[in-house]
Order: sequence, then C-alpha cells, then structure tokens
Amino acid sequence: MKQYLDLCRFVLENGEKREDRTGTGTISKFGYQMRVNLEDGFPLLTTKKVFYRGIFEELFWFLKGETNIRPLALKKVKIWNDWPYAKYKKSVEYQGETMDEFIQKICDDEAFADKWGDLGPVYGKQWRDFDGSGVDQISQLIENLKNDPFSRRHLVVAFNPAQVDQMALPPCHAFFQFYVSADKKKLSCQLYQRSADLFLGVPFNIASYSLLLAMVAQVCGYQPYEFVHTFGDAHIYLDHVDQIKEQLSREPRKLPKLWLNPEIKNIFDFTIDDVKILDYDPWPAIKGKVSV
Repeated sequence: MKQYLDLCRFVLENGEKREDRTGTGTISKFGYQMRVNLEDGFPLLTTKKVFYRGIFEELFWFLKGETNIRPLALKKVKIWNDWPYAKYKKSVEYQGETMDEFIQKICDDEAFADKWGDLGPVYGKQWRDFDGSGVDQISQLIENLKNDPFSRRHLVVAFNPAQVDQMALPPCHAFFQFYVSADKKKLSCQLYQRSADLFLGVPFNIASYSLLLAMVAQVCGYQPYEFVHTFGDAHIYLDHVDQIKEQLSREPRKLPKLWLNPEIKNIFDFTIDDVKILDYDPWPAIKGKVSV
C-alpha cells in the first residue's frame, strides 16, 4: 500500500534517533496523516504477508469488552502475549516457563488466566464500560450514527487518564471519530494514534480500523469510504530498520477485497466466519521482535 510505504520512507528520511521506554531506540517523527479510500480495496499490506485473522479476532475481542488474553490464546492469537508474560517473569511464581508454556497454562487453567492473563482496563473495557461507569461507547456510537448522522460527537475514547496506570499498555490508538457524508451515503473514520510502531503495529491498526469502519457502515446503512490515520509519535524501532527497507524494496500489489456477511445487522454479532478477505496476494512475511 503506497500510503504506508510513503509514511515509512518519510520517517526514515526525516525522523530523529531517540531513546524510548523499551530501551530499543527508535527513529521517530512527530505528526503525520494519511488517507485510505476503501473503495480502492481493503488496505491490507501486500509488501509483507499480514496475519489478518489475528487482527480480526482482536477487534471482535475489543467489541466484546474483553481484557483477558485467554480468549485470544485459545484461538492462537498472540498479539497481547508479551505483556502478561513479561509481568509473570518478574513474579515469585515464575518457574522458568517459556512463553509457550506460559500461554498453555493460560489456556488450560482459568484461575491462572484470571490472575496472569488480565491486561487491566484496556481498549475493550473503555469501549464498552468507560471508567467502569457503565457507559457503552460503541452502542452509543451506533445509535447516534443512525439517528443523528451529522453530529460532530461520533467519538470513541480509549485513553482514560483515570485508569491508564492500571493498564498493561496505555492505549496507542487513543480515540477515533466517524463522519457521515452530506448525502448520507458514505461513512469515514479517523483514528488518532499517539504512538505508532510502523513495522509491527501500524499494519495491524490500518486493517483493524478499516474493518471496524466497514462493519459500522454495514449495520448503520452506509457505505465505507475513507479511513484517515493521524499519528503522534510515528516510529521505527532500530531493530526493524532492515525490515522496513526490505518492504520499501518491494513493489506493492493489488489490494484484496473485503466481504462481510450481509445478514449481520448488529455490530456485536460479527464473528470470524462473517468476514472474508478475497484475492490477497502478498509478498512473503517478514519477522520482527516486539519491544515491550
């Protein structure tokens, strides 16, 4: 996808080397925006193979209000494994288990998962029960998009300052907003991402929010239009520079198509069986280490 490659090239050429919380170091640039038209195809990267099933399962997990990794682990989705494992390794209960052994315990032992698999009040909690106050931002969003399309308040906020210290990782994709076109036919979504790992995280974020846009559009009676991605700290970890350059050397291929089950009319009813990616022909996958 050209927009993503342009972003990577921009940060490589204009960013500054900085120390960071993880100790890995980054090349970073503050402030960037890109626009993706979903009418041109579904924005799943083709310059490397992306594990899109994991992205979609994570989104459904958010929408259910989940904050424990066990439902994801049972589906072999590893996106959130590193943070609970890092916490467990620092505890007196750690007995030298590998990551795989830790995740197997999460899957096999619900009590163990309750204690060590929970991430705190991360995305799903804030989306469905903000601050523990009972405010369901997703349900409110759907109702408002149906009944008051031109409102400028179609917002969902994940970054809750009152609870951020309780979270395994403060929300990187901090808040998002929807916008209905003047003819009431098209729906767009803008995401503000405070911190953006360009190699590992951003390809997932693009696909996740584009899927969310398509799902919300379907249940509200609109056509998905633009995904606008606005960045705060856009960075390339120093141990991902070669991987980014490898992607930049690859010619983007035609974007795949997204199919959603047209029978689904409730945002919370979508499952992995209701989503299909068609004609996806990416370059081979490129591996990179997660900085925790």
